[in-house]
Amino acid sequence: MEIPSSLTHLDPQGQAQMVDVSAKAKTARQAVAIGYVKMAPATLTAIETGNAPKGDVLGTARIAGIMAAKQTASLIPLCHPLPLRQIEVLLESDPALPGYRLQAKVKTTAETGVEMEALTAVSVAALTLYDMAKALEKTIEIGGIRVIQKTGGKSG
Repeated sequence: MEIPSSLTHLDPQGQAQMVDVSAKAKTARQAVAIGYVKMAPATLTAIETGNAPKGDVLGTARIAGIMAAKQTASLIPLCHPLPLRQIEVLLESDPALPGYRLQAKVKTTAETGVEMEALTAVSVAALTLYDMAKALEKTIEIGGIRVIQKTGGKSG
């Protein structure tokens, strides 16, 4: 079976492989990912007023997102370990949702981009927010996770 050469994560035999980025130049790279956590207005109010049973929901979710970005290569099989230079995780209350809008910005200087790190940060921050608030509500919804900005490298 011949594998198209455009599939960079497969070797000529069709087996998964980590892409060789050693010939690529190190450049400044950044990615921004977003997502949301939707909940009942009462749950949002409890979090905003500090009345969640598990404590500091937003601070815990923010730290979890930062820690997750640093572990991306351990979680996603073919991701390269990268020297992350900045990880910023923001959680913004949105009463119209109701819930929270999440954003992660990740920066590095490396041979490959940081989209997966930004996506991982948002995903784990959202999961942590869910975990911290599930005692208040079982119908919390996580969604909209995607990359909205990428800079640096050939396609940035």
